[in-house]
Amino acid sequence: MKPILLYDTTLRDGTQGENINFSVDDKIAVAKRLDRFGIHYIEGGWPGSNPRDKLFFERVKPIPFQHAKLAAFGATRRPGISPEDDQNLEAVLESGTPVVTIFGKSWTLHVEEVMENTLKENLAMIRDTMAYLKAKGREVVYDAEHFFDGYKDDPDYAIETLLAAAEGGAESIVLCDTNGGTLPHEIEAVVRRVNGRLAENHGFTAGGRSIVLGIHTHNDCGLAVANTLAAVRAGATMVQGTINGYGERCGNADLITLIPIIALKLNRPCIPPENLIYLKRISQIISETANIIPLNSRPFVGKSAFAHKGGIHVSAIMKTPKAYEHIDPELVGNSRRVLVSDLSGKSNIEYKARELGIELGGNGYDSRKIVSRIKDLEQNGYQFDAAEGSFRILVQKLTDQFHPPFELESFRVTIEKNGDEPCNAHATIKISVGGKQEITAAEGDGPVSALDNALRKALQTFFPEINSMHLVDFKVRVIDGREGTASKVRVLIDSGDQDHIWSTIGVSKDIIEASWKALEDSFQYKLSAVKTSDTHGV
Repeated sequence: MKPILLYDTTLRDGTQGENINFSVDDKIAVAKRLDRFGIHYIEGGWPGSNPRDKLFFERVKPIPFQHAKLAAFGATRRPGISPEDDQNLEAVLESGTPVVTIFGKSWTLHVEEVMENTLKENLAMIRDTMAYLKAKGREVVYDAEHFFDGYKDDPDYAIETLLAAAEGGAESIVLCDTNGGTLPHEIEAVVRRVNGRLAENHGFTAGGRSIVLGIHTHNDCGLAVANTLAAVRAGATMVQGTINGYGERCGNADLITLIPIIALKLNRPCIPPENLIYLKRISQIISETANIIPLNSRPFVGKSAFAHKGGIHVSAIMKTPKAYEHIDPELVGNSRRVLVSDLSGKSNIEYKARELGIELGGNGYDSRKIVSRIKDLEQNGYQFDAAEGSFRILVQKLTDQFHPPFELESFRVTIEKNGDEPCNAHATIKISVGGKQEITAAEGDGPVSALDNALRKALQTFFPEINSMHLVDFKVRVIDGREGTASKVRVLIDSGDQDHIWSTIGVSKDIIEASWKALEDSFQYKLSAVKTSDTHGV
């Protein structure tokens, strides 16, 4: 079976997504990463549309790409002028990329009502543009915009636009579901017909002379991945998409989901097989660069993709993982996670204890008793599947294996408000470390910030390694709002250092106390992990 060519448009179509904005440096870093990963085509942007994309192409010119071909994006020539006089096409050529991707209109609605053009001139625009760029020595990819909607309205004309691109010299023709409203069975049927018409009319095949037939889908019906796979089944061999599915409206086809399906489920070559283990890392890097929180439920690479909560499930995967996992998570750079909650059985506790290097049975506590204690705490608002740091400390306490690096004796927090000025928070804290007391005070932007600063100040004398620890996220949730301001709150804190991130939890009717519990666990986890790293591999 023919390999699948991966065409990434994260740096162009992906940036049209809401709240996604890459700097030129970001785009260069992403392009380098995608090249190393094994993507075949990287669409860098539209140099004729904005200064940033133009600057990107100028700065990326001297950079050697080992695997990918860089593509510049643009439109067919404007009506009534020659390609040589079109400034948009001139900007595309000046980008210096080996590949040029040009979109044109396939839908009579767009040609006649939106562009106010004629159907004949639209065909000439497509044909002329392809021929002009081919004569300039470029590999040309033609994106047939709105193809599936156009095909539904006037299939003969939609096919004519493709034939015009083929006659002009396009090496690749990509069918675009631009509005994202087509269904998988429709996609598959249309792609099969198109493949047949191209071969029948001009002897071109999707892999013969070799016009490559491609697919570009949007996710407005939640079907972008399914539609792409339907097109592949029907003969498409170029797959366009974005990392993490970023893109306009509901996004584009997600290459992070498509790549393992193509490689592992369809057994079609796409990226180098040895690079598949970097899939999760690629997803995370692009998320960080885009400043978008990673989606825990993202297939294959999400934090929850191989997470098991129900006790029966955990019992089964301890015997044979394939009982509840469709692939080995390590194939895509992910890992199995066993969650602990009020749905847990003793299998969850035993698995998790082994994972964390905790021996069970101490202090008369076995896995069943720990499960019972966790269920009691979760009934009162705790949520240990989201706070594995606090879970570790709890189990160590229950089994007499926890030796606190410090103990709180007292703290006091005051809030001061003067006129229109922002509030000031002051915290005084007294802790004990190995029998030695330490009293410190600190200010902060809020009560939790002040407590955090005071605790750090007190601990730094004893534990200089605390300086590598930082706050990643802080979340407050009202557990049950029926009691109004007297309701219990749950505070979740994510903390991190240079090696990893851990989560801790606190619950109370007092938000300061709940915050302190989560904060204390976070510092206790960090310091106890340092002490036990040689034996538990933390």
